[in-house]
Amino acid sequence: MDDGYQRSCKKVDTAEPTATSADGISLIKEFEGLRLESYHCASGIPTIGYGHTGSDVYADQVITEAEAEALLVKDLKRFEDAVSRLITVPLTQHEFDAIVSFAFNCGEGALQESTFRKRMNAGEEKPLCFKEEFIRWNKGPNGPLPGLVRRRDAEVELALC
Repeated sequence: MDDGYQRSCKKVDTAEPTATSADGISLIKEFEGLRLESYHCASGIPTIGYGHTGSDVYADQVITEAEAEALLVKDLKRFEDAVSRLITVPLTQHEFDAIVSFAFNCGEGALQESTFRKRMNAGEEKPLCFKEEFIRWNKGPNGPLPGLVRRRDAEVELALC
């Protein structure tokens, strides 16, 4: 895969990860990209920085790279908390990172309602859950989107390394 994202796959030991590792942050940054001027994402939602959305984003807004980093840290915390709350089985650091990236992209509600979450929490084989379920979340209104196909593949690759 040559989409700019390079996983290191070094072993990251964490008993019960609660924060995204450098590998996970790198993946999120690569796929979100950095935009210092607000724009409307493919879903029509006002967005800025590394995919930050919310009532604090407005038309013609401009931020610094430091402000984008601060927004990313804040956003990551919200999705890290969601993963810790919604996934009840033990995770490796890279599994945690991949799920945070997925939730960051698709939303907490999508993770909460997903078959992926149900299968994971039921104790199904984790690699199979990642391989079979993440790829289902790669579509736009007109079918699979190349960027989402690459992102889901990179998330699965990270989770399994």
